[in-house]
Amino acid sequence: MQGRVLVVAGSDSGGGAGLQADLKTITMLGGYAMTSVTALTAQDTRGVSGIVPVDPEFVTLQMRLALDDIGADAVKTGMLFGAATIRAVARTLFEHASKASIVVDPVMVAKGGARLLEGDAQAALVDDLLPIATLLTPNVPEAEALTGLSIRDPGDLEAAANRLLAMGPAAVLVKGGHLEGDDLVDLLKTREGAVIRIEAKRIHTRSTHGTGCTYASAIATLLALGRPLELAVREAHSFVARAIETAPGLGHGHGPLNHAHPLDALRHQ
Repeated sequence: MQGRVLVVAGSDSGGGAGLQADLKTITMLGGYAMTSVTALTAQDTRGVSGIVPVDPEFVTLQMRLALDDIGADAVKTGMLFGAATIRAVARTLFEHASKASIVVDPVMVAKGGARLLEGDAQAALVDDLLPIATLLTPNVPEAEALTGLSIRDPGDLEAAANRLLAMGPAAVLVKGGHLEGDDLVDLLKTREGAVIRIEAKRIHTRSTHGTGCTYASAIATLLALGRPLELAVREAHSFVARAIETAPGLGHGHGPLNHAHPLDALRHQ
């Protein structure tokens, strides 16, 4: 069976991002989802009120049991929070998931502003996890933090992608949604030199909570199902866009997406 996806990430008690968004996405796209919980968060659409990290040894125990018993075609990492957890996760992936596609979403800051990556953890992310990544999926603030570059318009995305590729991942998807304007560009670049621009119009809505988690999990699922990288990214982009367009409008802050939109046609039969 293809489509086995292990997600190593934090929990979102509000259900819009983190493991909850990942599980919904993987299931809707036809994959089989497994989880290793790295942290518990207390949050809603307005922000994160508390974080309780999980012991790194327990994070890796969850991973090893899933990988050694069921196996994984792809692994997606999200909120890892601390340097010790990042190093432990990277070591476990190297030892137990060498054949899986590894999609790294470098979750650093929540939409409400809470830090989801401790200050000393960025070096561990660069040194230990990026060199084994199949795909790195930073947004603009994350790409700026990792590279030290200023990204002000779509023309700056490729320079950031080049610097990120030099850190070791096989491919980088720099997401341009944080840039100004209605014309959005995500830039996918591979170590072999392929450059693909994915263009779209901005959807004006506050229902964008969990967009990055959903995008990365969708890509991981499609890779696990055998899609080539460019097709996986394009199909994942379309899935996320539709999830934003049909968002239910819940909460008083940045609301969740509609991960179940593939079922909409069935509901209206």
